[in-house]
Amino acid sequence: MAPPNVPNGRGPEDRSSASEPRFMTLGKIMRPHGIRGELRMRLDTAYPDRLFEIDTVYIGRKPDPRSATLYKLEKTRLHRGAALLTLAGITDRSQADALRGRLVMVPLDVGAPLEEGEFYVFELLGMGVYTEAGEYLGTVRRILETGANDVFLLDGTERGEILIPDTDEVIREIDLEARRITITPIPGLLSDK
Repeated sequence: MAPPNVPNGRGPEDRSSASEPRFMTLGKIMRPHGIRGELRMRLDTAYPDRLFEIDTVYIGRKPDPRSATLYKLEKTRLHRGAALLTLAGITDRSQADALRGRLVMVPLDVGAPLEEGEFYVFELLGMGVYTEAGEYLGTVRRILETGANDVFLLDGTERGEILIPDTDEVIREIDLEARRITITPIPGLLSDK
C-alpha cells in the first residue's frame, strides 16, 4: 500500500532541478489554533511521529521549492487526529491564519524510509495502469484511503473513472522506472461500456 503524503496533484519531481530539494508533504495547515500562532495541520502522512524527529519544515502552496519557505519547528503535538505546530516567527493568530491552506513539507531525503513494496503517493500519481494482457486502463489520478486498503482512481479512457484496489490479489507489479502498474482484474472490477 502507498503511505499517504501528497494530497492531490503531482509530486515534487515536477520541474525541479537536481540541486533543488524534492519535497514530501506531511500535511496541510487547516487553521490557527488559539491566539499565539499555533497551527492545526491535517496529517497526510502514515508516519506522524516523524514530526517529532525534525526541526525544520517547508511551507508552501505546492510541493515545489520555488513556492516553499523554510521554518524552524519549535514545538509539535498531536491533538484529536491532527498535529499542532508552533513555528519560529509565527506568534499570533493573524500570522498563523496567513498560512491557512498551505502544505507542510520536508525534503524527500528527510522522509521516513519505506519498506519493501511500499511507495510514496507522488511516485504512483500519473502512472499508467495496464492489465496483464496489455490493455491500457488509465492513469492514476488520486489515491483514496479506505481503511482496509488504498484505492487507485484512474481516468483517461472511454471507460471513465475506474477504481482499482491496492491489494496483492489485483496489483501484480509496480514498475517505477517504466511508470507502469500491471494488474489482474478480479470479476466485476472492470465494467463493460
